[in-house]
Amino acid sequence: MSITSILVVYAITWFMVFFIVLPLNLTTQGDVGERVPGTHVSSPAGPFMRRKVIITTIAGTIIWALIVGIILSGWVSVDDFDWSKSLREGG
Repeated sequence: MSITSILVVYAITWFMVFFIVLPLNLTTQGDVGERVPGTHVSSPAGPFMRRKVIITTIAGTIIWALIVGIILSGWVSVDDFDWSKSLREGG
């Protein structure tokens, strides 16, 4: 596994975790009752982005380490996903 693929796996993992963490503990302007003019009622009142980025980085790094560990250990390889080879061999 090259350094580029390790970084790509980290970026994909980080963003997937970020999109999961983003709506957690969301308080909308409608919930608070203070709507900023020009925004929708469902807009976040306080997004707390710094906290969400920290949570994402910690959780994403742990998940990334597990994924890279599984790949580098050899438990899963590209050959495990080569379905055309099993079709050519008849099963």
